[in-house]
Amino acid sequence: MHLALVMVLTLLVGGTASAKVVTEVVTYKQNDTTLKGYLAYDDATQGKRPGVLVVHEWWGLNKFAKQRAEKLAALGYVALAVDMYGEGKVTQKPEEARTLSSHVRSTPLMRQRAQAGLKVLAAHKLADPQRLAAIGFCFGGTTVLELAYSGAKVRGVVTFHGGLTVPTPEDMKKCTAQFLILHGEEDPMIKPKDMAAFQEAMRQAGADWQMILFGGAVHSFTNPGAGRDKKKGVAYNAKAAARSWQYMQMFLKEIFSQ
Repeated sequence: MHLALVMVLTLLVGGTASAKVVTEVVTYKQNDTTLKGYLAYDDATQGKRPGVLVVHEWWGLNKFAKQRAEKLAALGYVALAVDMYGEGKVTQKPEEARTLSSHVRSTPLMRQRAQAGLKVLAAHKLADPQRLAAIGFCFGGTTVLELAYSGAKVRGVVTFHGGLTVPTPEDMKKCTAQFLILHGEEDPMIKPKDMAAFQEAMRQAGADWQMILFGGAVHSFTNPGAGRDKKKGVAYNAKAAARSWQYMQMFLKEIFSQ
């Protein structure tokens, strides 16, 4: 009995040790622009599983965005962190980030590059193309809203402290996604009138949407790299970050079980 128990424990430990999150750089195109995404999945999971697109902040596809993809992979999803700027451009300078993001924001490129990434994710051998979602942070939050408005076949989108662009009635006629908006209640980047306009558009469209506000949280509350000084309007909030990630997990489980 003792020997059998040792053998079972050895097998269990060996099986756990073999499981790991696998990552790779995925190169793809949007028209003539070369994009370099970051794919992550757990090799212990067998067969196809839901796919989640991750869209970075205005800094570009940096370590933070890649870590979100890895965390999703550990939860059993195949995740693709997309490159919205091309050639994997990343910066730590606000001025450069503003320039890079303004080239994409409020232009057709925002939807087109998000759609290009979604196409790559949907075609991956491990992804179930019928069970796709997208999450985004700040600039990325705006991007996943625009992806949903475009009529892309995603079951849901999640925004973390993202810009709340308002869809047109025509957009919402082709939109099939559900929405989860995770927002800092003290975020100075989003004006009350912008939030009210977004909510009214959702109501008018009869959309399936949720908005959760985190008291005491400002912009970029999920990112430890944002610092801790709320007075700047941009700061990490550990409680809000943890709680928002839990809300996201519940949302993904719900939409992928439907």
